[in-house]
Amino acid sequence: MAIFIFAACSSEEESSASTSDSSSNTLTTVLERGELVCGVNDNLTGFGVVNSAGEFEGFDIDFCKAVAAAILGDSSKVEYVPLTASARFEALAANEIDLLIRNTTWTASRDRDLGNDFTAPTFYDGQGMMVKASSGYDSIESMAGTTVCVLQGTTTELNLDDRFSSAGIPYTPLTFETNDPLQAAYEEGRCDGWTTD
Repeated sequence: MAIFIFAACSSEEESSASTSDSSSNTLTTVLERGELVCGVNDNLTGFGVVNSAGEFEGFDIDFCKAVAAAILGDSSKVEYVPLTASARFEALAANEIDLLIRNTTWTASRDRDLGNDFTAPTFYDGQGMMVKASSGYDSIESMAGTTVCVLQGTTTELNLDDRFSSAGIPYTPLTFETNDPLQAAYEEGRCDGWTTD
């Protein structure tokens, strides 16, 4: 699931009024700066990539442009900040970005623990496991003792552990910051499966 997350962080003790104040402060900052600083993924085809001309493009990039157009009247007034899954929330909390628009699953614990303003989902998906057809694996249960490639700092990583652990299936996660080295590891046979959403 992909969503917008605005830089409106607050602790549990703070009221919804202070979250609203924080959102207003972010808007004021963007207006004064004259540019939207948008946290994105630059390594996810169709959603956020840097093309051969060195320009950002994709579904999430278009959302950044739409927000800039709505706030500033100019869709080109965007600074894109590429962020890995494990760095995205820290960048938002540190006000290094105004807005996070990249593949990010909205969970109750992230809502509660991070204090961000999640907006409406922009994309729904589900998690799956890819294995080579010749592997003989036909279920999670048949994958005991395998190594599974997964992006670190994601709900995908948590779901993988929950599924294998709850079924008592031993496995070894092989984690990566970005998709390119993960894909290479899978293709080289360093992992038996690749899970993502």
